[in-house]
Order: sequence, then C-alpha cells, then structure tokens
Amino acid sequence: MTLMARLPRIMLCGDLVWAHDEVKHLFHGIADVVNMDSPNRADFLKGLKPGGKYDGTVGIYRHNISADRIGVFDKEIITALAATGTVKWIAHNGAGYDQIDVLECANRGIRVSNTPGAVNDATATTALYLVISCLRHFSMAERSLRAGTWKTPISSGRSHDLTGRTLGILGLGGIGLRLAHLVHAFPMRVIYHSRHKVRNAPEWCEYVGSMEGLLKQSDVLSVHAPLRADTVHLVGEKEIRTMKRGSIIINTARGKVIDEGALIRALEDGHLSSVGLDVYPDEPNVNPRLLAFPQNALLPHMGTETQDSQREMEVRALTNLRDFLLEGRGKDLVPEMRK
Repeated sequence: MTLMARLPRIMLCGDLVWAHDEVKHLFHGIADVVNMDSPNRADFLKGLKPGGKYDGTVGIYRHNISADRIGVFDKEIITALAATGTVKWIAHNGAGYDQIDVLECANRGIRVSNTPGAVNDATATTALYLVISCLRHFSMAERSLRAGTWKTPISSGRSHDLTGRTLGILGLGGIGLRLAHLVHAFPMRVIYHSRHKVRNAPEWCEYVGSMEGLLKQSDVLSVHAPLRADTVHLVGEKEIRTMKRGSIIINTARGKVIDEGALIRALEDGHLSSVGLDVYPDEPNVNPRLLAFPQNALLPHMGTETQDSQREMEVRALTNLRDFLLEGRGKDLVPEMRK
C-alpha cells in the first residue's frame, strides 16, 4: 500500500475576515492550511520546532493583527522561521511591511511580498478627505454642529477652496498617483517628488527634482513614503520650515516618517495651519497635543478600513502564496528583494 505524500502547509498568521471561500479555492489540492492559534510568542516559537503544530509550514500569510499575540516579525522570529528549513515565503497583507525585518529575511533566504495596488483607492480617498477637511475645516465644523455651537468656531478667512491650490505628493507610488487623479478633478495643481521620475505619470503631474523644491511650492504636502530606516523623520524640522507659512501636511503613510515634535511646534507657532493625519508614531496612542488644535483632521488609521479593499488585500496576499507554491515566487516581492 502506497502512502500519499503530505501536502505542504500554509500558515494563516492573522485571521481572515473576508476571503474564506477564496482560501479554500486557491489552495485546494496543493496545500494544507493551518491557523496560527498561539496565544503568545513562546508558544509560536515552540510550534515551529520539529514535530510542533506548525511543522512542515512552507509559507506564511501575515496580518499586522498577529503582532498583538506574537509580536512583530523581528530577528528572533525570522531566525526561528529559517531554522525550520521549510519556510521560504511570507505573504504580508498590507502595502506597508515595517513590522517585518526584511533584511534579516533576505539574509536567511526567506522572501517577502506585500499587497501594492490593493490599498491604492481606499488610502487615496482617505488622503483626499483629509485634504478637503483641512482646507475647508469640515471636520471642525461637524464637531461644532454636534456640540450645538453651529459654525461659531469656523472662520471663512481661514478656509480655502481646493481649486488652484498646489498639492505636493512626496512619493508617487500607486497611492500617490491615485490621489493625483482624484484632486486633478477640482483641479488642483499637482507636483511630486520621488527617487525617480515616474514614467506613467500624466503630463499634468509635474516632477520636481528635489524635495526642497517640492516643499517650497506646496500649499498642501501629502506624504506617501514607506517607512524604512532611511525614511524615519524624512519630514523633519528643516523640511517643515521650508514650506510656506500657513501650509498643510497630510500623512496616510506611517507616523514615524514625520518628526511629530517638529510638526507640533509648527502648529503651535502657526507655520502650519493644520495637519490631516491617519497614522501616528505610537499607534494606537495619539499625542494629546495634536488634539489641542481643533482645525486638525485626525483619523484612527482608517486608510484601508473598507470591506472591498480588505477582501482584495487578503486575496492578493494569498495569491502570492499560491504563486510561490506553483511557480516558485509570488508577483509582489517587496522592493528590497527585487535588486
């Protein structure tokens, strides 16, 4: 009697919310799917050992929510994954992947993918809301209405139309480009700075060769840079003070890309008229000083909080794992691993 070969195992590290049917379809007959059910890091690391409950895992679907139980994928976890000798792919659900030590993964022969594109529309519309709300003070106006003060705190002298204003986009990736198309409808003038000129950018989207040049021209700066060691405080005191007095900063990327202390100082002395934030350096904690400025528009990291985007993100991450199993690699390798 011949025993059937054991299928490789895929671990779901973070529960699926929407793609339950899709995961069955994607891995039917090619992999067994196991849920990461460890209550803490010690149990997770134990499960990776030979004979453990995660033994035989070759690829991992990862969601940031798993950090609540086992922490981020730092050097300790990556070392344990590499020690299995089988784990070769981490499919992260999300565009940002700063919770994974990508360089350690590269050194250990583990590839990492993310979900670019799937988050573009939801995150760009979040940025658009923040742009509109800061220029028109709509967030403050709604709070005033709910407090029973009608529009008493609102001054038309401090509000502005979007039409004709200059939006500077720092990082014209998928999200930045989608935002550019959205604000072009008003139209706003759109300028951008990235490491390289973007070939598929429309002609009305003007490339600025230096970050300083971008900052000097922008009425509103929207930040779309990934968080890496070299982008921590990419927008700091010097950069903020290079902007026009009364300008606005929008951040839907990662909180640590902006120096929060410098941001608050600029609000205090009026150099910045307001900020629109969806991300913070120490989430879910928010610096109370930011709440002291009623003109600010502040959201609790709502960028991809839609059923449509979250389903697409789950399916895209899972598809990267499926492609790894069938073809040897997924299509969304993070940039650090494409070199």
